[in-house]
Amino acid sequence: MESRQLKEYLDAKAAYYDQPDFVKDDPISIPHRFTKLQDIEIAGLFAATLAWGNRTTIIRKCTELMERFDNSPYDYIRHHEPRERMKLMDFIHRTFNGLDLLYFVEFLQHYYTNVTSLEFAFSGHLDASDTDTGKALSGFHRIFFALEHPERTRKHVSTPDRNSACKRLNMFLRWMVRQDENGVDFGLWRQISPSQLVIPMDVHVSRVAARLGLIEKAEANWNTALELTEKLREMDPKDPAKYDFALFGLGVIEKYV
Repeated sequence: MESRQLKEYLDAKAAYYDQPDFVKDDPISIPHRFTKLQDIEIAGLFAATLAWGNRTTIIRKCTELMERFDNSPYDYIRHHEPRERMKLMDFIHRTFNGLDLLYFVEFLQHYYTNVTSLEFAFSGHLDASDTDTGKALSGFHRIFFALEHPERTRKHVSTPDRNSACKRLNMFLRWMVRQDENGVDFGLWRQISPSQLVIPMDVHVSRVAARLGLIEKAEANWNTALELTEKLREMDPKDPAKYDFALFGLGVIEKYV
């Protein structure tokens, strides 16, 4: 497929999936239940963190978690007593368990006591001249694990420093940063430019991208995510992450192989 034809094809697929109907069956539906910035941030971070496996199960487990927060995640995070965290210990989703959840909650309470938005945990490490969010992800990883923490929890927060694709964090950033007139992504954070976003890379996206000739090998790592994002920036320099809708839709929904 020629480059012009490929752009037209992916533009059409992105426009097809980037619609309000997409929300209800996707983990992004969890933060869409809230209106307060901090509620959206917290719900979004957990929804992205738990976003692996069957989407129906992900949404069900995230719903359970929000209920444990009394459907007011920011209020719960800010005002709960540390001893109350033990009530969360029996929560589990795949390899994410109560011990991991307790640390997430501890970190968020510590963070929001001092800072008003989770945005600055990412944007504070980034310059306008940076072409991608690699520094933001690395910086967030350092901040997140600055407190005493269980070693096992590190597997749930990725960093490009280990050549991880950082799929879930890149998805979270897409939700919070990308300006979306269709109302799927929130676009609440303004210190990071949509042009800096990196495609959330997983096995489905990498397989479709390789099949379309956008990357050389179907590998889900940071270097390949950057390679793919650079190709997509050639199609839309201001909003390369919109093509996540196209690649995800082709790979997961249409089973494009």
